[in-house]
Amino acid sequence: MTTHATPDADVIVVGAGPGGAASAYHLAARGLDVLLLEKTRFPREKVCGDGLTPRAVAQLLKMGVDTSESAGWVRNRGLRVVADDAVIELDWPALEHFPDYGLTRTRLDFDQILADRAVDAGAKMLTGVKVTAPVFDLAGRVAGVTAVQDGEHVTFKAPLVIAADGVSGRLALALGLKRNESRPMGVAVRQYYRSEAKHDDDYLESWLALRTAAEPDVLQPGYGWIFGLGDGRVNVGLGVLNSSEGYGKTDYRALLRDWLANTPEEWGLADEANADGPVRGAALPMGFNRTPHYSRGLMLVGDSGGMVNPFNGEGIAYAVEAGEIAAQVAAAALRAGSVPRREALLRSYAERMDELWGSYYRMGGIFVHLIGRPAVMKLCTEHGLKRPALMRVVLKLLANLTDRPGRDAADRIVNGMRIVTPGLGRPSVRLASASERRV
Repeated sequence: MTTHATPDADVIVVGAGPGGAASAYHLAARGLDVLLLEKTRFPREKVCGDGLTPRAVAQLLKMGVDTSESAGWVRNRGLRVVADDAVIELDWPALEHFPDYGLTRTRLDFDQILADRAVDAGAKMLTGVKVTAPVFDLAGRVAGVTAVQDGEHVTFKAPLVIAADGVSGRLALALGLKRNESRPMGVAVRQYYRSEAKHDDDYLESWLALRTAAEPDVLQPGYGWIFGLGDGRVNVGLGVLNSSEGYGKTDYRALLRDWLANTPEEWGLADEANADGPVRGAALPMGFNRTPHYSRGLMLVGDSGGMVNPFNGEGIAYAVEAGEIAAQVAAAALRAGSVPRREALLRSYAERMDELWGSYYRMGGIFVHLIGRPAVMKLCTEHGLKRPALMRVVLKLLANLTDRPGRDAADRIVNGMRIVTPGLGRPSVRLASASERRV
């Protein structure tokens, strides 16, 4: 095997998932030379709930993605929460900075749509390239990556690398950035089913009380979802958090089958003959469980930095949003007049991540520990769902959808909780910004 060096890029982005594609798009849109490396070839499957909240939709619109129904997207009005006999439908809030609708689309082509936007903006994308390790300069700073392409070992060089390489965090681990075991972690499994009764549902559906026919009186670990895809199919799945006693001990695929066997017969989810493809599973790295998000020429975006929302398991919105911020910081840093100034700007990426979500994710960690207790979950489902005003506040909290300063009482409550909660990178309560003090 020979080693080749490719022409330098300003930034190498590893991974063409949502976070990597967004990073590449926003970098290229700022006039930088971007190389986007993806180990697989499109189209390709990824494990995901396929449901996008308004927070994610806002980022797609920033990238110029056509989210119309004619382009294959399915809109939803909000979230339906189900807990045994209690059901409540919560519409997405009307906010200044977010649309009032969510979307569904399978990951089979979703990632390619975003990656194509990056290419349209000027990024160069190479697929079938498996990145193996970072390349270091004499100062111990990341200066590129090694990879395998078409059976050959190759080297790609750039003064900055963005790792959007998923939960494995191969590049981060090479710099000694290990996962913080005290932060939340989840596992999810999902499967597609044909269901004429549920495929065109106006709401994303979340089940907070999983029960099986064999043990109807036992509250099973985790939560479930049913997302209509509008094409005759639904995405059904469940997630279990590491705060649950069942984490790591449960046969998740068997639990999924048992839960679906207990759903209404007319939905068609209890009949394995309606299954469309196998059960697939994935880990959900939550609550900034790998930090710092910048170190020695390497920026972390998405799952590599543990950016999944602990409150609701949503990862796409945060990966794409982090990609935009990483691009803003990188563009400013690479145009800095000196190396010290460049490094100071790059380090500010980690600070911005903590400012943006650190307090919120700390609250999420507390939330995860609480709902991991069956008695707490039972209390919440039995009493919380009967109070629509409370549930509207809960929706804004779980989906991280508020205006700042707050337009209503729910905004002010959620934003106030964020202000008094210390960020993950800081031990004490931070000072509120001017806009937050007006809440």
